[in-house]
Amino acid sequence: MKNTVNNINNDPADDNDANKDPVATLDSRFNQTLKSVQGLLKGRSFPGKVLLSRQTEPFDTSSIHGSPRGYGRSYSQNDAGPSEQEDNFEQSPSVDSNESNDSAVSNSKPSPSPVSSSKESQKTLLSARATDTARVMKFKKELSAPTVTLDKLRALAWNGVPSYMRPVVWRLLLGYAPPNSDRREGVLRRKRLEYLDCVAQYYDIPDSERSDDEINMLRQIQVDCPRTVPDVTFFQQPAVQKSLERILYTWAIRHPASGYVQGINDLVTPFLVVFLSEHLEGSIDTWSSLDLSKDKIADVEADCYWCLSKLLDGMQDHYTFAQPGIQRLVFKLRELVRRIDEPVSKHMEQHGLEFLQFAFRWFNCLLIREIPFPLVNRLWDTYLAEGDALPDFLVYIAASFLLTWSDKIHKLDFQEMVMFLQHLPTLNWQDQELEMVLSRAYMWHTMFNSSPSHLAS
Repeated sequence: MKNTVNNINNDPADDNDANKDPVATLDSRFNQTLKSVQGLLKGRSFPGKVLLSRQTEPFDTSSIHGSPRGYGRSYSQNDAGPSEQEDNFEQSPSVDSNESNDSAVSNSKPSPSPVSSSKESQKTLLSARATDTARVMKFKKELSAPTVTLDKLRALAWNGVPSYMRPVVWRLLLGYAPPNSDRREGVLRRKRLEYLDCVAQYYDIPDSERSDDEINMLRQIQVDCPRTVPDVTFFQQPAVQKSLERILYTWAIRHPASGYVQGINDLVTPFLVVFLSEHLEGSIDTWSSLDLSKDKIADVEADCYWCLSKLLDGMQDHYTFAQPGIQRLVFKLRELVRRIDEPVSKHMEQHGLEFLQFAFRWFNCLLIREIPFPLVNRLWDTYLAEGDALPDFLVYIAASFLLTWSDKIHKLDFQEMVMFLQHLPTLNWQDQELEMVLSRAYMWHTMFNSSPSHLAS
C-alpha cells in the first residue's frame, strides 16, 4: 500500500514518514489527493467537458495501478487539458502526483485584467470545442477500423460516449456485436431472429402451456412494468410496457437459475432508451411508440435482450436465490467506508444502521433509482467500459456516492439516516456531480484495490 500511496501523492517529506504514525500519514496523503482532485474539478467551466487551463506536461502513468484490465483510465476527460486529451485519449492517464496540485493552483490564479480575462474566456471556448472535436474524432477513428480494438474503446468510453454513438459503442463493449466490421451486420441479424424465435416459443403461448411458476412470474413482471421509471412518461406508454414485458419474461425463462427478480426491470431501461434513439429523434419526452414499425420495435427489443444478457452474465449471483453477490458487495462497501471515513462508519454503527437497509437497492438496480434518469446513460458508459471488473468497481462508486453526504450523515440519528438515504437529494444533479462521484471512485479504487489488507477488519 505504501508504494501505491507514494505514487498518488509524491511528497518531499516522504523520507520522514517512517517516523510517523502510518495511519495518520496515509490519511494525510489521501486528504491531499482528494483536495487535488476537487481543485481540478473546481476548475471546470463546462461540467463534464474540459478543464479551464491546459497541463504543461503529460501525466506520468508509469506508477498507477488502477486499471484492472491493463488499459489506462482517467478521472474524466475534464482532468486533462485539450492538448493532453487529444494526445493521450488512448492511454487515458490518471491524475497523479504534484502536477495535479500545480495545475489546480494555476487554475485558481486571478486574471490580470478584464481584457485578458475576456481573451482567456474566448480561448477556453475554442479549447472546449477543439477538445470535443478531438474526442469525437477518436471515437470515429476507432469505430471505423476494420476491427475495433476494445481496450482503446473502453478507455474512451469510460469518460462518456457521444449520445449518437452509444448504440454502436454499447453493443461492442458488451460483446453483442463483434469487433470485426465485416461480421457485424450478419451477427446482429442472426441474433435478432433468434430473439424472435424465443419470443414465439416462450411468450406468445397461452397460459395453459405455462407452469404455475411461469404464470406467477409473468404476473409479477406485468405488475412491475408500470412501476418502471414512473417519472418518465415514455415508459408509461402501453406498447413500451409490452416490449419491456416480452424482454423480461423471455430473459427469465432462458435463465432459470435466477428467473425474474425485481430490479432487473430497471436494468433494461437504459438499453431501451439508447437503442430507440437510433429510430426516434428529439427528447424522450416527445417520443411515441406509434412512430415505430413492428420490425424496428422487434430489433430494439432483441438488442435490449441480448445486451441485458451480456451485462448479467458477469453478475449472475446477484439475482440467484438470496442474491449472495449483492450481499457480498454490501459487505465490501461497509469495509471500504470504514477505511475511508471511519467517523461516519462509526456513527452509522452506533445508531444501528445496517448497510443492507439502503445499499441493497443501490446494487440491485445499479443506482438507476438514485440519480436523475437523464444521467443514467452517462453512468452506464463507465459501467460498460469496466467490463468484467464492473461488480468490483461498483463498490467504489457506491462508497463515493454515499460519502458525498458524509457531513450530513454524521448529524443524523437512525430514523433520519434511513429516510435520508432512501430519498437522497439528487433531483437537481447535473453532469458535474456525477463526474465527481466517478472521480472519487476511481481514486479510491487506485488506492485500495491492489491492497485488500487495508480493507480487512
